[in-house]
Amino acid sequence: MSQLSAKQVQGFVTQNAIYIVLVLLIAGIAIYDPNFLSITTLRDILVQSSTRAIIALGAAFVLITGGTDLSAGRVVGLTAVISASMLQSQDYPRRFFPDLPDLPLLIPILIAIAAGLLVGLINGIIVSRFSVPPFIATLGMMVIVYGFNSIYFDMEPNQSQPIAGLRSDFNHLGTGYIGPSGPYSIPYIVIIAIMVAFIVWVIFNKTRLGKNMYAIGGNMQAATVSGINVAFNLMIIYAIAGALYGLGGVLEAARTGGATNNYGNMYELDAIAACVVGGVSTSGGIGTVPGVLAGVLIFGVINYGLTFIGVSPYWQLIIKGLIIVAAVAFDIRKYLAKK
Repeated sequence: MSQLSAKQVQGFVTQNAIYIVLVLLIAGIAIYDPNFLSITTLRDILVQSSTRAIIALGAAFVLITGGTDLSAGRVVGLTAVISASMLQSQDYPRRFFPDLPDLPLLIPILIAIAAGLLVGLINGIIVSRFSVPPFIATLGMMVIVYGFNSIYFDMEPNQSQPIAGLRSDFNHLGTGYIGPSGPYSIPYIVIIAIMVAFIVWVIFNKTRLGKNMYAIGGNMQAATVSGINVAFNLMIIYAIAGALYGLGGVLEAARTGGATNNYGNMYELDAIAACVVGGVSTSGGIGTVPGVLAGVLIFGVINYGLTFIGVSPYWQLIIKGLIIVAAVAFDIRKYLAKK
């Protein structure tokens, strides 16, 4: 009976390790400084994690198929610059497009998201039609996108100046909220992230695309034999991932009130790390939306919480690296145990 209980405890810990780590992390910081446990702190962490969550959910699509996407961060930068360049105030003296009239807010946002979708679709075509390994395909695309973004950013009359002076309605998208001013308000950006997470959960669990995605990641050859159009599904999956990176870039520009061509740098590594820590298997075929969100929150708590208690940013990098390595090692052990 005690042996059975031990197995049950071990199973519970294994299945819920990510959530246990999150609770222990919050508890540890709160013990050091009880002021960490406040509504204001929680709100700030959620706001900072919202765009990262959307980007990580995009990366999860690719990782579950057994691939990887190193272009995510540069797509974030590209779409941040595109949306910001088209949504500056008319009275701002250094407008990116001096003669551009005020466009409806949705048009530049959709253009930016479409740019991200196009990059993702190209990634999917290269991976599925030309059999280029995802690591190499997206590594090359990462460099290409940064080059295009830098050329666009350097156009006259901007000449590589940070894009600022954004319209109030665009800024409001990233900084506005529902409810009374203060810690109990609900930021729009958090609501958008929750809506995106719900849509992604539906795709993962309730659609044919989601089932095909898990099948491809589990065993691509078996998926092909079972009649799944692997190439077509991969193109759709990479395109959706690109669109989510695009949305993340738009919201990041709105949240920070500006953009440069270096926006999104290294975001792809944070997104992949959050997915892996959140239980998305590096071998493909395994991953959940709640797990990815928990992974994002863990790194959000690390970034905000350790800064809150005065830990050096360099130690924060070391801690994050150790968590990533431990998560991957744990994932590999589970994979080998199943074999």
